[in-house]
Amino acid sequence: MIYLLLSIISSCLIYMVFKWIGKYNVDQLQALIINYIMAFILGSSLSVNRNFFAEVTSEPWFIGSAVLGVLFILVFYLMVQTTHHHGLGVVSVASKMSLSLPVLFVIFYYDEPLSILKVTGILLALASVYLVSITKNTNLRAAGFITLLPFLVFLGSGVVESTIKYLEASYVESDEVAYFSSSVFLFAGLTGVMAYILQCFIRYKKFAFRSVIAGIALGIPNYFSIHFFIEALRHSGFTDAAVFVINNVSIVLLSTMIGIIVFSERLEKQNRIGVLMAVIAIGIVALSSYQE
Repeated sequence: MIYLLLSIISSCLIYMVFKWIGKYNVDQLQALIINYIMAFILGSSLSVNRNFFAEVTSEPWFIGSAVLGVLFILVFYLMVQTTHHHGLGVVSVASKMSLSLPVLFVIFYYDEPLSILKVTGILLALASVYLVSITKNTNLRAAGFITLLPFLVFLGSGVVESTIKYLEASYVESDEVAYFSSSVFLFAGLTGVMAYILQCFIRYKKFAFRSVIAGIALGIPNYFSIHFFIEALRHSGFTDAAVFVINNVSIVLLSTMIGIIVFSERLEKQNRIGVLMAVIAIGIVALSSYQE
């Protein structure tokens, strides 16, 4: 349970740093590169008695971690493009509703038992993240919610979480969590560096000191959000589907509360209903998990 709580807190800290990055006009790609490098350094330093560069290519999860690293950057790019073309509301809905994909994956691939209570909790959770994410400025019809970019954000976010679960369950040993996490961040960082080099060929942009500070601040909670999430899948006491639902919905719920308290954001009527539904959904999913 403690790992799940720490994963939720770490993810919400990422949300807070991103808000400050936007406020101070920090270059997002530069901050992301430093963030992934910082997360790699942190993870590799926690890999006890392991020579990262000597051993990583021999690990059975090596290719998977490389794919995940590329996906991390790619999904972020898709989210930026979706925000630009369709608005923040659409990308928020698409990314948060993606929790349905890993939930379906663990239910069908790992034959998790389904009960009326669990199905009710999952459906309520999906409805809650939709209502919390949507605002009066979100015009889903005009934005084309089912058009390519939002769908790719939805698909990419879901594939990332499903892949983490598959690799964690199939290949990552109990003493390799830090090792695996740092490998993912290394490949994400390398992909970001290549993207930055290509960007400089088009239009050179000097690396700013504020991007370094923002990247370090982002990298620490980012690393632990993945590390603790993997540990939660192993030690939380909940089923895997319940971990995905509780983790994602709690992040939405806590981030919303932080937005109100720290950033003076205001909730609309449907957002308040979504918050209430989120609390109920977490309780139902947790209860259904303990009954199995």
